[in-house]
Amino acid sequence: MALKLSHLPSRQNIKAVYPRSPSSIDPNNPPWPAYRGYHEYSFAYATMGQRLPTILGKAIEDVVVTLNQEYDEERIVDLVECIDRMESLMKELQEQAKLRPIIDDGEADVALWNKLIAKYFHGKTFMNAPWLFAEAYKYRRLQECFSVSKFWKNYDVFFRQKCDTFSRSHDAVFELSMRFAEPFKLKDGLSAEEKLEAERLMFKELTQICLWGNSTDLSLLINMTEDQIRSLQSTGGENLAATEKNILGNHMERLWQTVHDLRSNTGGRIDFVLDNAGFELYCDCVYADFLIQSGLAKEVRFHGKRYPWFVSDVTKKDWSWLLNSMVYGHLFPKATEEEKESLRRLGLRWKQYEKEGKWIYEQHPFWCTGFTFWELHNEAPDLFLHLSRSDLVIFKGDLNHRKLTYDCAAPPSTEFEIAIGPMASAAGAPRVCSMRTIKSDVVVGLGPEGDELAERLDKEEPGWKISGKYAVVLLSEGRPGEKVIFT
Repeated sequence: MALKLSHLPSRQNIKAVYPRSPSSIDPNNPPWPAYRGYHEYSFAYATMGQRLPTILGKAIEDVVVTLNQEYDEERIVDLVECIDRMESLMKELQEQAKLRPIIDDGEADVALWNKLIAKYFHGKTFMNAPWLFAEAYKYRRLQECFSVSKFWKNYDVFFRQKCDTFSRSHDAVFELSMRFAEPFKLKDGLSAEEKLEAERLMFKELTQICLWGNSTDLSLLINMTEDQIRSLQSTGGENLAATEKNILGNHMERLWQTVHDLRSNTGGRIDFVLDNAGFELYCDCVYADFLIQSGLAKEVRFHGKRYPWFVSDVTKKDWSWLLNSMVYGHLFPKATEEEKESLRRLGLRWKQYEKEGKWIYEQHPFWCTGFTFWELHNEAPDLFLHLSRSDLVIFKGDLNHRKLTYDCAAPPSTEFEIAIGPMASAAGAPRVCSMRTIKSDVVVGLGPEGDELAERLDKEEPGWKISGKYAVVLLSEGRPGEKVIFT
C-alpha cells in the first residue's frame, strides 16, 4: 500500500551552501566539493584510471634497466623485491583497492599519513577518495617500495627522466645562460625613473619565464617529442608577449610592487616552494639570481621534497645534479664553447650563493604528505612559523596550487585569498604568490567575471584546464607581522 502525501509540502530543490563552514571542513570534505577518481567529467578520472598506471609502468621499466646493470646477488635480490612491491601497487591501482596504512619505514611522515587514513579515509579506495589525496598516496606507496629495502632506500625511479628532459632543453637553456652569465647590469646614463622602469620590465619578463618554465611537467608530458618540448620552453621576448594574454589571473604588477617595497626596506627573504626539477628549476634559479643581484631580495630559500614525488618534483639530488652539471657536466654535445662557458659561469655563481648563505635549500616532511596547505598551520606549526618569517613565499606549479586551494570545485571567480583559507587568513600568514600553468580542474582568482570566462572557454576550448596553455599569477597579502597563534 502506497501513502498519498498530497497534504504535505512539496519537495524542495535544496542546494548545498558552499564554501562549507570552517568547522565542517576536513580532508574528505573540502570547502567546495572534491574531485574524485570516479568523476568522469574531471581530469581525476583520466589520472587515476590511466595516467598513474602508465607512470608506474614506466617506473618499473626504469628499475628493470637498473636491475640489468647490477652484478651483486644480494643487491639484485633486494631490487627484485622492490619490483615485486611495485607490481603489487600496480594491481591495487588497477583493481581500485582500499587504501591501507603506510608501513613504518623510518620516514618522518608515517604518523601523519596513517592518522589521515584512519581518521578520514578508512575504507576509501583509490577511486572514491579525493583525487589529490589518492594521487599523493600512490607516490608515498611508491616510495615505500624502496624505503623498506636494504640497499635501495634512496633510489629515484624518475631521475633518468628528469635528467634526460633537461639535456633535451638545449635551446631554452642557452637562451638564458647567454643572457645572464655575466652579472646583471643596467645601461649607463639612465635616470632613476628609467632604471626603475627597466628593472620592472625585466622583472615581469623573468616572472613569465619562471611561470612558463612550469610547462615542463614530466607526469603530464610522457613521450613528448624534442620539438614539442622546445616549443613549450620558448623564452624569447615575442613568445612571452604573446603568452601574457593567457595569464587569466594576473597579479604581476602587485607582485612587482611587493618586491620593490622589500628593497626599499633594505631587501628581504623570499621563499620558493619548488615544483619540477630540470628546466623549471633552472628557470627558478635564473629568477632568484636576478632577485639577489637587483637587491630585491637578500636571501632566497628553496623548499624541495625529501624523496621522489609526482614524477618530476625537485629533490636535493636534483638540486645538486643541476648545479654540478652546469659547472662540470657534458650534457650538451652540440653546444658551442661560448655556450658551455656561459652555463659554467652561471652555475659557479649559484654555487657561490650557496656558500655565502644567500641561497638555502630545505626539505620539510610536510611537503610529502596527503595534507593540503589549509592544514599546514595545524599539522606543521614549525613550518608555518618558519614561512611566517618570510617576506614572500612563491608556490610554483600545479600541485602546489591544488594544495593551496584544497583542490576542490570552487567557482573560478572565487578570490584567491578565500580559496587558500588559513594560508591567507591565519595570524602571521606570509604574503603568498602562486605561479601556475593550469593543468587540472581547480581554477580560482579569475576576477568578478571569472565564471563567465570559464564557461566561454569550456565551450570554445574543451580541455583548456589541462592543456598548460593558460596560467595564473595570484598574490595574497596575508597577515605578515602579526604574532602567530596556535590553538
